[in-house]
Amino acid sequence: MKILRQSNNIHYVAITALATLGTSCVSGDRLSIKKLPDAQPRNVIFILSDDHRYDYMGFLNAIPWLQTPNMDLMAANGAYIQNAFVTTSLSSPSRASILTGLFSHEHTVVDNQAPVPDGLIYFPQYLQKAGYRTAFFGKWHMGDSGDQPQPGFDHWESFKGQGTYYNVKMNVNGEQVAYPETAYITDLLTDHAIEFIKSNRENPFFVYLSHKAVHDPFEASQKNTGIYSDEKMPKPANFYTPTYGQHTVPSKDRSGEPAKGVQWYGANRFPDWVKAQRESWHGVDYSYFGRTDWETEAKRYCETLTSLDESIGRVLQCLRENGMDQNTLVIYMGDNGFCWGEHGLIDKRTFYEASVRVPMLAYCPQIIEPGTVVRQMVQNIDIAPTVMEACGIAKAEQMRGESMLPLLKGEQAPNWRQRIYYEYYWEYDFPQTPTTFGVRTDKYKYIRYHGIWDTNEFYDLEADPYETTNLIASPEHQQTIKQLTEDLYSWLEGTGGMNIPLKRTVKFRHGDHRNLEIY
Repeated sequence: MKILRQSNNIHYVAITALATLGTSCVSGDRLSIKKLPDAQPRNVIFILSDDHRYDYMGFLNAIPWLQTPNMDLMAANGAYIQNAFVTTSLSSPSRASILTGLFSHEHTVVDNQAPVPDGLIYFPQYLQKAGYRTAFFGKWHMGDSGDQPQPGFDHWESFKGQGTYYNVKMNVNGEQVAYPETAYITDLLTDHAIEFIKSNRENPFFVYLSHKAVHDPFEASQKNTGIYSDEKMPKPANFYTPTYGQHTVPSKDRSGEPAKGVQWYGANRFPDWVKAQRESWHGVDYSYFGRTDWETEAKRYCETLTSLDESIGRVLQCLRENGMDQNTLVIYMGDNGFCWGEHGLIDKRTFYEASVRVPMLAYCPQIIEPGTVVRQMVQNIDIAPTVMEACGIAKAEQMRGESMLPLLKGEQAPNWRQRIYYEYYWEYDFPQTPTTFGVRTDKYKYIRYHGIWDTNEFYDLEADPYETTNLIASPEHQQTIKQLTEDLYSWLEGTGGMNIPLKRTVKFRHGDHRNLEIY
């Protein structure tokens, strides 16, 4: 293993000669590309964070004291994609959808342990075919969570599984490298991505900068550790919805009195499985098995997020200093959302807004007007087609997503999707959350659970953005619920999703009397 030394408090790595790493596990004809007429290919940098929820950015003021000046800068001088969603709120399935443009039941990376099937094509493979130099830096976290180089990338730097914030070890183009124990992973990955950008100024390039941050256990850089320790964490409006044992609770008006007109049986009923999670690893009353209280955890999360924001600023500064900022498309997003008290929950996996919505920003002065706000619903499956169009090639025919470039340019998109679909499959390691399917429009959300004896959910998002009043039994909404159910099943049938993709998984469990689990 190579050990890198520290000099003058600067952590450095010699970027080795770029090695083309197995560009395809599929036949060449499946990697054929179609160049777009009159295209003006540009460099692209895709920055992905882990577990960053949609509204924790300074300019949105959800947390008044949260500092994210570089995300704010991207929104002010580029585009803020207001309604960005994932198809599955979990790291590995979402990352696979980003790379393939497919739904989870299609690529079958349905959880954080599911092996990647043979034959998947990642969109950077098409970019290589078009002459781009491609690089991956950071968290891969798909399949067996290994760190070995993957198809589509000329330069590769990654770590096993979740990795660590300090005492970092990475696979650099097939060679194991250990870094000084004080080197911070967010800074390290940013350093290396910047070196790649500088060394490829004369070539079209694509950089995939995939951060560990802001995943638990939350650790900020030394500079930002403790900066929010004296702040007060605001509780979301639905922090106490639902509570233990709550079954039939009528809606209340602004005075706190029961609202009139709530007459149907079981009004405002919430799933029992959600109530039970309040006192669990993923609940506010026993968060992370009581490691600390939820407020302390949330503030550490915010400190880690501010450290991540500094990475974005350094990448943008590099582009400006090297004259590449005008014609380089920079996209930032989170791999899934994250609850910080909504419905008494912590973490992701659910189809609630805080879990399924993600931050998304885009910057490229040549094509995006400052202050652009995209209000259409976009998803993680749209990243691959968007990057491919930015690089001058048409999206692959198997991809389900669409290019966002017209939206970023402020152009009309009359045929853009009017609803999004959601799926999450029960996990062995986290059995509290059931298999979930759902559909969302601009106004309504319908959540349907599979394999559990409990209530489904239906919300009017315009009237109830915090999802506090379950209208699943409302007589006046039954026709809408029926239509959304039909839409949901039509989507599953039309995309081959009527069978749950079970996976053969073997996992050693320390301390388990069974030792070897096969599930």
